[in-house]
Amino acid sequence: MHYSSQTLTMFGRWQSLSRLRTLAFILMSGVIAPPLSSRSLAEILIRDVTPIDAHSGVMETQDALISDGFIVAMGQALEASSSATVINGSGRFLAPGLWDMHVHLSYDDRFVDLMPDLFLDYGITSVRDTGGNLDRLLPILKSLYASDSEAPRVFYAGPLLDGSPVVYGSDEGKGIGEGTATTEQARSRVQELTAAGVSFIKIYEMVTPEIFDAFADEASKVNLPIAAHVPLSMLASEAGPRVQSMEHLRNIEMDCARDAEALLKERREMLAAGRERSSKGMDLRSSIHKTQRDPAVQNEDPKRCDRVLDSLVSTIQVPTARLNAMTQYPPFSVEDWPLALQALPESLRNDWLKAPQYMDPNSYRVLGEWTLAMIPRLAAKNITIGAGTDTPIGWAIPGYSLHRELEILVAAGLNPRSALAAATLVPARFFSLDDQAGRVAEGYQADLLLLDANPLEDIRNTRRIRAVISKGNLVRDMTLE
Repeated sequence: MHYSSQTLTMFGRWQSLSRLRTLAFILMSGVIAPPLSSRSLAEILIRDVTPIDAHSGVMETQDALISDGFIVAMGQALEASSSATVINGSGRFLAPGLWDMHVHLSYDDRFVDLMPDLFLDYGITSVRDTGGNLDRLLPILKSLYASDSEAPRVFYAGPLLDGSPVVYGSDEGKGIGEGTATTEQARSRVQELTAAGVSFIKIYEMVTPEIFDAFADEASKVNLPIAAHVPLSMLASEAGPRVQSMEHLRNIEMDCARDAEALLKERREMLAAGRERSSKGMDLRSSIHKTQRDPAVQNEDPKRCDRVLDSLVSTIQVPTARLNAMTQYPPFSVEDWPLALQALPESLRNDWLKAPQYMDPNSYRVLGEWTLAMIPRLAAKNITIGAGTDTPIGWAIPGYSLHRELEILVAAGLNPRSALAAATLVPARFFSLDDQAGRVAEGYQADLLLLDANPLEDIRNTRRIRAVISKGNLVRDMTLE
């Protein structure tokens, strides 16, 4: 069997990087690191399939050979060993596995054991955990990467790096956030998280500009990408260019307002007053958003907003449209919602069936309309959009909700190819892995979906999954059904 020199070089890079990260993580934390290459020796030959991805579009029908976790050959009439699994791909499409760029694996104990299988059932082969206490998260990761476990790849940030008062502290939230009082603490924390094996860091809303700068500077030194909410004490156009992704489009609307500088001054005064009276972080943040968000949206200065967006051309935007626009797209209004709920335990299912009782249909109406209108504006300026759901927050069924996110992005004006990129190429690019992940090409990792229809024609076809290959292993196979 002949592998190209490009494939062998890429394979060597992945193996070397994986060994280094795994060894460092075991030594420093005693937990097995998420492998970047499969340890499996599985060989899979998919015959007469049409490869598609957001980079190359629809390719010619051909064979694809997978070995030891990678696509090692693509072409006509490929040969494989007698022990290879052979799949008939005739009339089907081979696409990259999907990513969810915004999940919280440890947020809700009821979901911890459910998430790996649900993600793979829906073709999500990689996730970006955007905030979790390491004491809770690392044991979860250790379980996910046990030798007998099937699970998506997990790239994780550790805790939300917040200021004071902490929004998601242990006293009022889920304990996924931690406060930082000084720039020295900020720099030290980045070093500690690097030693713990995190893939990136997440900066939250209560940090001061000085602490934000310390986090950003230190992360740059250790080559860790940054995901962030725009801190309430800063403008989006100030913070956005310093990070690699921004979440929920939050606080962009305030920078776009005609009175943005006055809003910023008011916010800083509200923050100072809240700290003085020892307000809870969640209450203080909610009060600021409630006071300023809708008026800012309704008082937009289009020219100023153009300048703000121009400042963000190098920053991935993860809008979590399904969450922001829940008023416009209630999850429980979708025809297949009851069926999707069947995958959840009965107690959890019964709780979520009550979702309409808990949701105020008007509470996020303005934000939702603004989010949906912002998506085509971002696309028009070639600002990269990533797909994330905030699973399991806001009745987000793991896996299922990523497909809803893609559908809402397209309904808002994104084309299917860009939507597919948002869940494949874009997350790989965030981690500087776009030469190794997110495409169907020789030398790329074998996280793949066999689909019955083309999602570049209709993004809903990402749901039409016939088989799932994760880390080179066939983990879901419905080709005979």
